[in-house]
Amino acid sequence: MSDVYYSQELIDMETKEQILSLLKNKSVLKQDVFHNTIAQFNGLKEVLKSTIQELTDQFGNTDSRVTFEYRDRGAFQCEVRIAGDLLIFQMHTNVFQFEQESSFWQTGYLKEHPENSYVGTINVYNFLSDSFRYDRTADVGYLLARVFINKENHFVVQGKKQLGIMFNDIVASNFDAASQTKFIDQVVLYALNFDLLIPPYENLHQITVEEMQDINHSGSLATGKRMGFQFTSVK
Repeated sequence: MSDVYYSQELIDMETKEQILSLLKNKSVLKQDVFHNTIAQFNGLKEVLKSTIQELTDQFGNTDSRVTFEYRDRGAFQCEVRIAGDLLIFQMHTNVFQFEQESSFWQTGYLKEHPENSYVGTINVYNFLSDSFRYDRTADVGYLLARVFINKENHFVVQGKKQLGIMFNDIVASNFDAASQTKFIDQVVLYALNFDLLIPPYENLHQITVEEMQDINHSGSLATGKRMGFQFTSVK
């Protein structure tokens, strides 16, 4: 056996060992994160159902036009309708790692245990209920928050206003039922305070015949809480 062949054989063996090491460590770690995230997402669904039932009971017969509803859309998505708002909770099926520039890497929790930097993600989107009721496919929704959960069930939230302030301690936090309830309450509170704005008149004072026909035929008056509404021509 030549020295060149022997050297190449060693390199191949080392490569195989590296592959196996990554499979045994990183791939197993990602499975741990994924299964913990889906377990917590299932728990979040139960808290959402309880929240909707509680709101329904407490609101009572105040006004029959204001409705509440929970819907399970499968393993990775569910939604709640609260009055004119639709909140969609969606779990991403992949596992991510905090980028090195993230401030979380400044904590000993990640520095000493880099495996804690791998997280699952739950996204929360806010749409208008009417967007789905009337099949207005051009309407706009907004990402209110992203929940990042690691294998130890520690979590942090990236989100709008109080959502990004109240849940920003990944070292001390735990995504248990109490934290989930607090998080959901803040999401609902933010969505209800996030109003639909009237756009400037100057942006809407002209409309083409085609746009008017499209509105009649396909509901293409695109609407979103911050965009208000605008004419959208469908080609």
